[in-house]
This record gives sequence, structure tokens and C-alpha cells, in this order.
Amino acid sequence: MGQNLLTALFGDPFAVMNTIGLIAFALVGSSKAIREGFDLLGITIVGLTMAFAGGATRDIFVSRIPLALQSPVEISLGLFGVGLAIVLSIVLTSPDTHPITVVADAIGLAAFTTTGAIVATEASVSVFGVIAVATINAVGGGAFADILLDRSPFILFDDFYASCAVLGGTGFFVAEAMGASGTSAAGTCALVTITTRLAAVSYDWKLPTLQGLVKQ
Repeated sequence: MGQNLLTALFGDPFAVMNTIGLIAFALVGSSKAIREGFDLLGITIVGLTMAFAGGATRDIFVSRIPLALQSPVEISLGLFGVGLAIVLSIVLTSPDTHPITVVADAIGLAAFTTTGAIVATEASVSVFGVIAVATINAVGGGAFADILLDRSPFILFDDFYASCAVLGGTGFFVAEAMGASGTSAAGTCALVTITTRLAAVSYDWKLPTLQGLVKQ
């Protein structure tokens, strides 16, 4: 009954999460480029890079052609996210730090963690592979976008970001190992990821640095 309800509400978990992730991350990446004063082409490139680079890396890992090269719908979703970022930059002050963008980032992180876990599971990789592909899918686009913005990828610093994807990917694997359906496992992954990310933002969670540990 529960499985039927989830399927009726959300359909194919991968398609739903992929759509959400593409729009959300294109919006976030474009907002960052707008803050840096990029022109319209630059804004579009950074937005699409954040939306697609992680998924493209995921697809290469499982030996398939990146979805972005298979369907014009994928690019259309990314461009829609870019358009949203441009609209928000007109109507909001500091759109890149606005709660809308922060929440969109958390949603995109959860969505892409989930799609990565789904693809990795379908490719029959190990538990490490599921978590690794889920994490790379989730944070790879942001890392490439940061490089285009001429800064070190922020996931390498002490922000509690990639860790949320690791926890989400772990949640997906555990749910599947306990016999949950694919839809339920996807929901678990997304819930764990977005909950931990929003909590990290709210409570300023950070991973310790070596310098901080030594000083203690």
C-alpha cells in the first residue's frame, strides 16, 4: 500500500529527483556567477556546469553516455534553472545567499545524492561504490563550478556539505539492504541528505580542521 502510494505520488524516483536536481543546481550555480559579475554566457555556463558535471562524472563511472548528451529535455531543465536565477537576481537582494537559494542548494544536493545512489545500485557496484557515486553526483557539479569561479572547491574546506551526501548515500544502501523498495530507499536518501544539510546550515556545523584539532 505504502509503496503504491509513493509510486503514484512520485512516479519514477530517478526521473523526479533528476528533474529537481537539475533545476535547483542550475539556479544555485547561476546565482554564484551573477554575484561574481559574469556576463549572460558565463552565468549560463556556470549554471549548467553545476547542474550537469556531477551527473556526467557519475555516468562515466558506470560506463554510459551522460544523460545530458542523450536528451534535449535535460538541457532545457538546466536552462530553466538559469532563468530562475536571473529572475531572482532582479527581484531579490543578494540572491546567492537568500534562503530560497540556500534551500534550493539543499534540495539539489539531496536530489543528486539520490540519483547517484540509484544509478550506482543499478550498476551493481559495492557499498563503497554506491556511497562514492552518490557523493560525486551530488558535489561534483559544485566543485567544477567553483573552479570556473576561480576559487578552491568549497567542499574541500570545513563546511558540512559533502558529508551530507555521504550520509544520504549510506541511508540509501542501508534501506535497500533492509529490504525497502527502490522508491522508499530513494525517499530515505533524500530525507537524510536534506535534513542534515539544513541542520548544518542552521546550526553552523563544520568538520574539524587539522589546525583546529592541534590547537586543542
